[in-house]
Amino acid sequence: MSTLVAAPTQERTLTFVLVGNPNCGKSTLFNAITGMRQKVGNYPGVTVEKKVGEFFSLHGRPMQIIDLPGAYSLSPRSPDEAITRDVLLGRLADTPRPDRIVCVVDASNLERNLFLVTQILDLGVTTILALNMIDLAETKGISIDAAALSRELGVPVISCQAHKKVGLTELRQAMSKEHPPLPSRRWRLAPPMGKAVNELSARLAEERGSESSQLFAEALFTLVGEKAGRDSEPPPAVRELAQTLRRDLEQQGLDCHEAIVAARYQYAQNVCERVVRTGQVSEEDPSDKLDAVLTHPVWGWVIFLGLMSVMFFSIFTLATYPMDWVEGGFRALANAVKQAMPAGDLRDLITDGMIAGVGGVLVFLPQILILFFFIGLLEDTGYMARAAFIMDRIMSRVGLHGKSFIPLLSSYACAIPGIMATRTIENPKDRLVTILVAPLMSCSARLPVYTLMIATLLPAKTVPALQKAGIMMALYVVGTATAFFFAWLFKKTIMHSETPVLIMELPPYRRPSLRAVAMQMIHRSKLFVKRAGTVILGLSVLLWFLAAYPKVDGEDASAQLARSFAGKAGHALEPLIKPLGFDWKIGIGLIGSFAAREVFVSTMSVVYNVEQTDEASVPLREAMLQEKWPDGSPVFTPLVCVTLMVFYVLAMQCISTVVVVRRETNGWRWPLFQIAYMTGTAYVACLLVYQVGRMLGF
Repeated sequence: MSTLVAAPTQERTLTFVLVGNPNCGKSTLFNAITGMRQKVGNYPGVTVEKKVGEFFSLHGRPMQIIDLPGAYSLSPRSPDEAITRDVLLGRLADTPRPDRIVCVVDASNLERNLFLVTQILDLGVTTILALNMIDLAETKGISIDAAALSRELGVPVISCQAHKKVGLTELRQAMSKEHPPLPSRRWRLAPPMGKAVNELSARLAEERGSESSQLFAEALFTLVGEKAGRDSEPPPAVRELAQTLRRDLEQQGLDCHEAIVAARYQYAQNVCERVVRTGQVSEEDPSDKLDAVLTHPVWGWVIFLGLMSVMFFSIFTLATYPMDWVEGGFRALANAVKQAMPAGDLRDLITDGMIAGVGGVLVFLPQILILFFFIGLLEDTGYMARAAFIMDRIMSRVGLHGKSFIPLLSSYACAIPGIMATRTIENPKDRLVTILVAPLMSCSARLPVYTLMIATLLPAKTVPALQKAGIMMALYVVGTATAFFFAWLFKKTIMHSETPVLIMELPPYRRPSLRAVAMQMIHRSKLFVKRAGTVILGLSVLLWFLAAYPKVDGEDASAQLARSFAGKAGHALEPLIKPLGFDWKIGIGLIGSFAAREVFVSTMSVVYNVEQTDEASVPLREAMLQEKWPDGSPVFTPLVCVTLMVFYVLAMQCISTVVVVRRETNGWRWPLFQIAYMTGTAYVACLLVYQVGRMLGF
């Protein structure tokens, strides 16, 4: 039964933030609260993803909620945790200090989660505790008295199961209510520490000329030598006082940081003793049973490779019909425009530039949706962390940190979030090595190129989907193996350091929420479609212009293309790429696709559509198969198709990734190095593949 809410009012929008440890179900709860009413962007000055949702209270008041990056502590060890701290303290531009905080805790691991809760309560912001995963806690024999926990902490506590939407109504009711001010701090420091923090708080208030609910928290940060925000420096007098107090405490044998951490955990332990009841669990934890198989030295690998094979096979089988529908739809649209408009440059621009360019990329959207679905499914079930555990043995041998696996696997979807995910790697050299090799993982933007080349290499009517899936998987293996090789090389040379032992939390297995997986799939696909509607559309129009102008009277379409701006650029590049088996038209595609790899497909669509003089639309792969060298031999031989795929496996053909690497490494040194080594590797590898292939008679 749906709940009716009043019509929206003109009241000020309340800002909530969702905060919690990683793997506590925070993002699942965010999706359950906001549904599809989400906006995704970046925090100013950084590439950390910012997810904001909108909804109305039960009284019709407009509200927005921000899903903050997961954090174990407000003393940040990664850029993501720094963003969480800065937002909570109101230190981030364009992001208001929250009016209220929803702190999500994992009921099956309450004591550890309460450490972050104590830090949040120190901020003095109205807080609601969402006690999530109560079903998982119950399977472990853990029972939590939510009312008693509320009394202990002095804040509302709502029991919930985000993935089943249990307790969601109660949580929204709590978010819609006014709550009394937070009670006084309930965890206690040792007397000398408490006195020092109070003295610092008073000095901060004196320097600023005002009181603040978060002065105590800022004093704690200052005392241990941390910033209360990325760009926040305490006044000089406060900084000097903190140094003096810290020295005095050290002389008394007190380490400020250790004393504060110990006091928080002691309080968390005391609270858990009063509110948690642990019963007998009659049987082994199902997660342990699954881990015995899924992380097994042999069977774990068999299952992992099997899952990857199923994914690639599905990409070719399940996507066949929707791809045909999309291709047919764009073909029908182009024909309709041709029938409705008189012949001329404007009609050619729309049909051969815009429709052919964008349609040539969007036809692969069904395959990309399937790829995102499988990745989302692996993430939502908790299997992704097990895959990292399985891969750690191999990755440590090539010098990669075990935590590099998640960023590298994320790069199968897109290198940009994969590179951003390296923030969880504490060692700067390990993080940089992962950033440098992440673009070698075959991302979804390569998928249109691979699919086009495989379709050109292997006609669909004569080759089973399993064989195509095998070729696709081989391309992914080549990219992964190359990434591992360069990681090993970099760690032995320019980034030499010891690889630390992998220590990571394995989240519990969960039944996947198809809604959550679908929303994640839709979100990622929106980015692909948005790029097709903006970057690729703009480039397609530009490439059409370059391929159609300058006009040459009396020339046929082929000669017109050869004399165009694009043709001249392709001819200029041809001497360099001819040893790879590529002609000048492929050269046009290579130039255009530096902006984004998938632009190669739209570029080829524009190039070959420009050449056509008849009204019928010839499918791109058929037009490519008809292309000849001046001596009459085909351009797109099987060897050339393989060579071209090898080029796109290895080359850095993505300007967006270059920009993100520059921002993540704070300069142009490493992005330029990355472009040089990847492009050089791609050229040498293609030269070897093509020339050796010719010597062997292919």
